[in-house]
Amino acid sequence: MDRAMYAETVFLTGHGGDEIEAYLAAPREEQRRGGMVFIHHLPGYDRETKEFVRRAADAGYDAIAPNLYSRVGRDVSYDDAAAQVRAEGGVADEQVMGDVGAAVEYLRGLPTSNGKVAVIGHCSGGRHTFLASATLPIDAAIVCYGGLIVGETPPQLRSMVPLIDRAPDIGCPVLGLFGNDDQFPTPEQVDEIEKALTEAGKEHEFHRYDGAGHAFFGPDRPAYRVEAALDGWERIWAFVGTHLRG
Repeated sequence: MDRAMYAETVFLTGHGGDEIEAYLAAPREEQRRGGMVFIHHLPGYDRETKEFVRRAADAGYDAIAPNLYSRVGRDVSYDDAAAQVRAEGGVADEQVMGDVGAAVEYLRGLPTSNGKVAVIGHCSGGRHTFLASATLPIDAAIVCYGGLIVGETPPQLRSMVPLIDRAPDIGCPVLGLFGNDDQFPTPEQVDEIEKALTEAGKEHEFHRYDGAGHAFFGPDRPAYRVEAALDGWERIWAFVGTHLRG
């Protein structure tokens, strides 16, 4: 990273009027630019997610990640909050969309905003990104190995119902990045998602990586695959560069 930026914790009015925490990073330059909302994965509002936010700021975007587990309490560690939410079966989709929608509007309200905002998420955040593209007024969506868009919901994640029937409601271009060794979603499930988008006439671009499984973007994980991740980031920057222009 070589762009001057700032990063800080901010607070948003999320779903139901609740105050939620969020992590914001932005370039120091004052020119107009697009924004990116990062939806964290099931492990929670963690260092990996915040590094992604800073990476987007370094690329020239205002970026934010809302803490979807804020309601567990500020005196609870992020790891413990994530464990509690998982034990409860996840967060209701309506609440997630309320929180993500608040983050979208926060970025649009910044003095540097050009009005364009993309949403991006990994794993469960990828599923939520698919839902956001069908629910919120956004300009682009990046789904990184989003599970449970299709397929049977496991009992321990009972809040995450399949979303494939929402494909006709999608209102923005979608970029999908998937590993061919993943089982969550499987390659066959990715085929099903792509087929639904094609049949619904939705603009989309999918890329799949041999030798990569779930969480291949995570640099601190054994699942990290440097070639797939680097290519994925290049495709992300090309995609948002096209769709977030002022």
